[in-house]
Amino acid sequence: MPSTHNFDPIHIGLVSHEPIRLAGLISVFDLEAPDGKPRLLPVPGTLDELLSHQLIQYLMVDLHSHPSGLNVLESIRRVRPSLRLIVIGPGGNDELILQAIIAGARAYLDLTAGPETVRMALEVVTGGSIWAPRRLLSKLIDRLLKLPDSSLTSGRPHLTDREQQVLDLILKAQPNREIARHLGIEERTVKAHVGRLMRKTGSDNRTELSMRALHAVKIPVHTGTDRRVADRRSRDRSPERPGPGTVAGSGGTD
Repeated sequence: MPSTHNFDPIHIGLVSHEPIRLAGLISVFDLEAPDGKPRLLPVPGTLDELLSHQLIQYLMVDLHSHPSGLNVLESIRRVRPSLRLIVIGPGGNDELILQAIIAGARAYLDLTAGPETVRMALEVVTGGSIWAPRRLLSKLIDRLLKLPDSSLTSGRPHLTDREQQVLDLILKAQPNREIARHLGIEERTVKAHVGRLMRKTGSDNRTELSMRALHAVKIPVHTGTDRRVADRRSRDRSPERPGPGTVAGSGGTD
């Protein structure tokens, strides 16, 4: 039975200076959206035009159209840091793909990707996940864990119990839909929790969020109840003998 949900369409900007490639990308949007999913609308234009288009929250960028290569991703992040990026570039270059993801890409597609593959990548990205080979994500985790970057461990944020549950499932590579089903909440609620987790950790995407959580190993959880219990304990405890704080494991590392 067809779904009766009425979703607002998702506008996806398309940046490519190659007319044939641009036409091919636009044709991808002619494919039927899965039942219960919002319609995806292509919005072709120049980079400047699309960055000023406030309805656009996703941007597909053809690296072949920009002589600056990956530098264009950094310039996009400076102007619209919340924009989700889908990158089209040369295939067979693992290092380039890793650099694109580190620069903020939610998906990387090479020129040989067919319409169905492109559409699947779009559905994955608009669903809140990352489209990339698992072997490369494993390499990315190994690389970022070795970075001597104090920003990954400094200022550990306080998470609510629910945020911690969502983070645990993100670390298990669960998409928003599966997280919502597992926790018995709406998918849009999961997206809101993910957004707060990214803001609290200073992450630009789910991969960076996972890296920060894995590097920190444990992130303190302070709910309203925890604070009240801690306040009572602090009144009963002498200043010379501080007790342990409330800590929840980040999970997903076994």
